[in-house]
Amino acid sequence: MSQSVLKARTIATMRSGRSRIHRQAVSLLAVAVAALLAGCAQRDSITVGAIPDDYRTNHPIVIAEKNQKIDLAVGAGDRGMTRSQRDTLLGFLDGYDRSAAPTLTIQVPSGSANEVAATAAARDFARLAIASGIKRGRIVVTSYQAASSEISSPVRVAYITVRAQTGKCGRWPADLGDTSENKHYADFGCSYQNNLAAQMANPNDLLGPRKQTTIDAENRGEVIDVYRSRGISDEFLGNSEVTY
Repeated sequence: MSQSVLKARTIATMRSGRSRIHRQAVSLLAVAVAALLAGCAQRDSITVGAIPDDYRTNHPIVIAEKNQKIDLAVGAGDRGMTRSQRDTLLGFLDGYDRSAAPTLTIQVPSGSANEVAATAAARDFARLAIASGIKRGRIVVTSYQAASSEISSPVRVAYITVRAQTGKCGRWPADLGDTSENKHYADFGCSYQNNLAAQMANPNDLLGPRKQTTIDAENRGEVIDVYRSRGISDEFLGNSEVTY
């Protein structure tokens, strides 16, 4: 056999082997694609996606009426309002919305050991409330039955106000180590939401923006003129890293 014929057979054999390997690879690829498609067609009912888990949803801030109240202790031997009671009551009345003007209720104990002193103190409390800007017609003085005639009961001052608030914190219904669903624990974010609600001076700001106030065109023009005329200050140029 000549060398050229042997070389031709060798090349043909190599080509046949490569072709067989290629066909096998294509077959394996087809099987893999079919398996993947079959897996997609027979997948289970588990929904893939983010599990709803938001502290703002778990601990929402709501706008609702809340009864603000304070008990002022009155001794049986007191003669009217004391300085300590005055300071405490003024601090309490700071939260009273004079524009809404809710009813301010002053409850005097009846049948207690300090009934006489509490009655005198309640009159002074009403005068102080009027002096602080609360309308006389919005103050109501009532009485409540004391628990015992042998003890001194406090004078209760209260009014209704609209406040931003959340639920109470401290819910621990499950083990913190159980994180199989990768969700926050029940109390997560509760303190933050309570602090945010407590800082709201006007709870209505959570419902929507306030009406825009009237623009002072004259003052705005003066401010713009000053801004245009002063240019860039030397102090800014000296401290700036930017070279103009």
